[in-house]
This record gives sequence, C-alpha cells and structure tokens, in this order.
Amino acid sequence: MDLSNVNVEEIVRQVILNMENKGQSASTGSTASSAGGSQIPKTARVAMLTALEHFDIKEFPIPEVGDDDILVKVEGCGICGTDAHEFKRDPFGLIPVALGHEGTGEIVKMGKNVKKDSAGKDLHIGDKVVTCMIFKDNPDITMFDLNKQNVGGADVYGLLPDDDIHLNGWFSDYIFIRGGSTVFNVSDLDLYSRILIEPCAVLIHAVERAKSTGILRFNSRVVVQGCGPIGLICIAILRTMGIQNIIAVDGEQKRLDFARQLGASGTVNFKDFKGIEALAGGVKDALGGYLADFAFQCTGSPAAHSNIYKFIRNGGGLCELGFFINGGDATINPHFDICSKEITIVGSWVYTLRDYATTFDFLKSAKQIGLPIEKLITHTFPLDQINEGHKTNLAMKGLKIAIINK
Repeated sequence: MDLSNVNVEEIVRQVILNMENKGQSASTGSTASSAGGSQIPKTARVAMLTALEHFDIKEFPIPEVGDDDILVKVEGCGICGTDAHEFKRDPFGLIPVALGHEGTGEIVKMGKNVKKDSAGKDLHIGDKVVTCMIFKDNPDITMFDLNKQNVGGADVYGLLPDDDIHLNGWFSDYIFIRGGSTVFNVSDLDLYSRILIEPCAVLIHAVERAKSTGILRFNSRVVVQGCGPIGLICIAILRTMGIQNIIAVDGEQKRLDFARQLGASGTVNFKDFKGIEALAGGVKDALGGYLADFAFQCTGSPAAHSNIYKFIRNGGGLCELGFFINGGDATINPHFDICSKEITIVGSWVYTLRDYATTFDFLKSAKQIGLPIEKLITHTFPLDQINEGHKTNLAMKGLKIAIINK
C-alpha cells in the first residue's frame, strides 16, 4: 500500500473524534447525529417574542439530551390565533417567550429510555413527530386515560414561560422535548398535514362534543359560522363524516368559495343582508326553507354568538368554540333563544390526547375523498421573516400562515 499521499495526522484526528463521539453517545444514552448523517450544531436559532409585535432571532446553546428527552429539528410551524393574541397583546403575560405550538419536525437525538410515542408506536431517529401536552402533577391527566381532560389542564410547547433551556417553542431551528411530554410519530403524513394537526384537533374535539348531544347526525342540516381556518376545518371534518348539507356563513367571498372546496353545499355572505332577521332568512333559504339542525359558532365575535341562535330550529343544537380567550359579553334572550326553542348547547375548548389520535385519521380520510385541506396554508415565511409572517396573519391576507425552515 502506498502511504506517500496519506495524511496520517488527519486519520488519527478523525479516529479520535469518532471515539469521543461514541463515548459521548454511550454516556448519555443518545444518538449524536441526525438521520441524514449531519452533525447537530452546538446552538440553535429561536424566534423570541421580546416585545409586542416584535420577535428577535436569538441563538441559544442546545442542551444535553437526557435519558427521557428528545431533540427535534423543526421543519415547520403554523401561526395560530393564539399566537396572534400573544403577538398583539400578550394576554398571558409571557413576554419574553418562544412561541409556536402547531409545529412538526424530525427526531435527531433521543434518550435511551425513549422507545415509543404516546400512542404506543415505535420511535426512532429520523421519525417525524408532533407534540400535544406536557403533563404536570395533576391526577386527572394520565397516559392511561386520554379522554379525561382537555389540554387546558396541562402545559403546551410554544406557550411556556422562558427558562434556561429556551428551546421551548416550534418557531425555532430545534425544539427540546422533555421527559413527561406527549409526542406522536406522524411520519406517514406530509409536512403541510403535520402542520395542520393541532388546529384540526381543535375541531375534532368540537365535533365530538357536538355528537354528544345526539342531534348531529348523518343527515343533519348544519350551519358553520366563520370561515377562517377553524371554520373551514370544521366544514372539512363534517364532510369527511358524510354530512352533506353544510352551509357556510362569512363576510369574505374568497373564504366562502374555499368553503365549497372543503365540502360546504352552500354559502351565505352576511354582507349581503341588512339585519339579523334578513340574514336568518338567507340561511333558511340556503337550507332549502329549513333552519339548521345544528350550528357551529367559530368566530370570536360576541355579536356573531348572539346571531347564531336565529339560525337554529326548535330542538336543535349549538357548539360554541370561537372564544379561546375572553372576547367580551354577548347579548341573547334566554327565553326566545334557548328555552322556548329547547336548544342543546355545548362548549368546546382545545382538545384531548384522544382527539390527536383521531385527527391523524381525519387528515388521511380528507385526502382520500379529495378535499384540498393542504390549501389552507396560503403563505409561508422563513424563520428570519417571522415578524412579517405574523403581520400578514393579522392583516388577514391569507388563511393559514406557516413558518417553514429550509
């Protein structure tokens, strides 16, 4: 063998480096490189909301992965209405905070105790994952009863107070998933579907709440008020369930047009009517001369809540899911709107772990019947343009805005 052109020092350096890496992996019980073979950097960029309507891109050290932890390389994250509230008003008092809870990415490092996801599915380096909730010391939330309580009783990545880890939200290069968190292997879904899992789970939960009334059925006449991402996803879920008589109500024609693509059989633009009685008549006409058997109120407008009762028949049902935060008081007449009509009302707020599992099947079913659910994502921005992305969202220039890492 001719050794004249061999750099012996370089060979020795590489051997020593490999030995050090293997030793580090053995001591931590973790895998030290990504599925693609590239080394994990020592630091990660994080979009930190540092003031109202302003993110700074900061760089923080990537902490050592413990035996129960997972390091995920972020691929993308949707901008939620909750992010918009925090961006504009900080109602949760979290600033400075790393936001982003509609995210997904690839496992690049994991502790030796991590074997399966929260549904019992195997986890490996390279798998695509999403998170749901972080368990706290609450006996009503356990891994063994996924239906017991909604996410309101737990913490969520992207809405955590800042700490010494910092990699707490999906608006980042990497996110640090701590032991005790819930995580799901969704490698069988494409990127856009994975980004839509969290908002879709909100609507899966709402539809399950509606079904609990016994009124929402295969042949129900349904009204969905509000055709932002939440209302549009609601329509898609109802259509995937086989419900065909769905009327969408909104004031933006582009959203109403897309509602038809996602399964609405008819639309009503409230800007075409003067007064609630005329609008209720328009909804009734769209339903073939009948009021709705069931209605979903998907806006955060108290006036819209007041109006929705006029669209519902005697003995009908209502699911109110539009108020994630306090949006103010609504004016109704309890006698005419609820009692004399014997309307059954359910409220819905976020989701349970079980709803996440159901959501994965919904997304696959929606695609199988040809609903263009991925078209909900109308605008994408890189991480360093996150301020522009949020301002685009606030200006309602699209439907779902997403931050995509290249």
